[in-house]
Amino acid sequence: MALRMLGKDPESKSGGSPTVYVDEEKDTYLVQGWKVADAERRAQLDLPDHEDVVEIPRRMVQFFEEDDRVGPLV
Repeated sequence: MALRMLGKDPESKSGGSPTVYVDEEKDTYLVQGWKVADAERRAQLDLPDHEDVVEIPRRMVQFFEEDDRVGPLV
């Protein structure tokens, strides 16, 4: 698996999270973020048992947008 880090949260105090990666072999994104454990918030999601959700700040969308400008990941 060829993961490439696209960026870390520029405002992270510890510098470790959240982080956005791209898997160039699968043409997918991987997002490291804060686990959403609040039952009320999770209940609002249509979340199958085989999936999960993490939360990242809106400011991190820039990393997806930067990668999209490069073109297809192939």
